[in-house]
Amino acid sequence: VQLVESGGGLVQAGGSLRLSCVASGFTFRSNHMTWYRQAPGKERELVARIANAGRSTDYVDSVKGRFTISRDNAKNTVYLQMNSLKPEDTAVYYCNAGWLKPFYTQWGQGTQVTVSS
Repeated sequence: VQLVESGGGLVQAGGSLRLSCVASGFTFRSNHMTWYRQAPGKERELVARIANAGRSTDYVDSVKGRFTISRDNAKNTVYLQMNSLKPEDTAVYYCNAGWLKPFYTQWGQGTQVTVSS
């Protein structure tokens, strides 16, 4: 299993970023996919998830209306469009398979998102 996240960076508050996660080593189209984030000194938290066919999505309350998760099963890729970013969104963002909890113990390197005020 390999999960490769990209698209992070430094952005001012109110800005936007689009994260990508390319997955391999498992049947992507059969798996729900989830974005997590971990801020310094905090536990990793679920941010957004999408069902395997893409018809259902779910978000943590703090990002509802600002973030959009999507997927392209032909490219084995899950995306996270982040708009109206806030300093509290600063974290390392990771993807994994699963809905209620991470399915794979192997995590990617993550992608750093830093939002300046």
